[in-house]
Amino acid sequence: MSNISVFFDSPMSDEERRQRLYAGDIFIFSPTPASRELVDLGAAMLEQAFAPHDPREIQRHLTPEETAAILARLKPQFIHHPECKRLIPQVLAEHGADLDKLYFDVPRMRSAYPVDFLTSGIAYAFHPHRDTWYSAPHCQLNWWLPIFPLHQDNSMGFYPRYFGESIDNNSVIYNYYEWNAKNRATAAQHVRRDDREQPKAQQELDRVTVRLLPPPGAKCGLALHRHNYA
Repeated sequence: MSNISVFFDSPMSDEERRQRLYAGDIFIFSPTPASRELVDLGAAMLEQAFAPHDPREIQRHLTPEETAAILARLKPQFIHHPECKRLIPQVLAEHGADLDKLYFDVPRMRSAYPVDFLTSGIAYAFHPHRDTWYSAPHCQLNWWLPIFPLHQDNSMGFYPRYFGESIDNNSVIYNYYEWNAKNRATAAQHVRRDDREQPKAQQELDRVTVRLLPPPGAKCGLALHRHNYA
């Protein structure tokens, strides 16, 4: 198991923080004005899309097919919302990033439901993985922000034992260009099962041992080439 540190509201510079992230450490930052705006936007869009029901309890009111149809409209709207593109650079600037040297991607809204409801397609329940198996560049850093309060049974988990170990995987099957051309647009059609081929670990892994549960608007930062999570 690699030795890792988890930093909370660290004042270190962006350059030093990147070095620590690439070394395998994790950073947690409290909510800031721009991150609160971003999650408030996401929450408002969710509440409007699923009204009059609470989006966090939607499995009590709608079918998986109805939920998938709503998410198929909502998620692209959030991804490409002009406010997201305005706010993300502000969030990064609040933590000392040099925007003249920064490339950022549009945000993805993740959804998770009970195992007997909707866990495929547009609400795919990810197995343990590294994002580099999905062709993410090794230099990429991910920042996760909860929109609603997290629960320990419904949140991202880490596998620290494997941060410094290679894992047998079949990522050779995954072609990012082919995925975009053939599979991404059909996500909402995979409601009861998901037959799209995705890379997975080819060895048995220990269970999740670490879950970080920051409040809505807080940020969890990690480097993709080091971390295994689900």
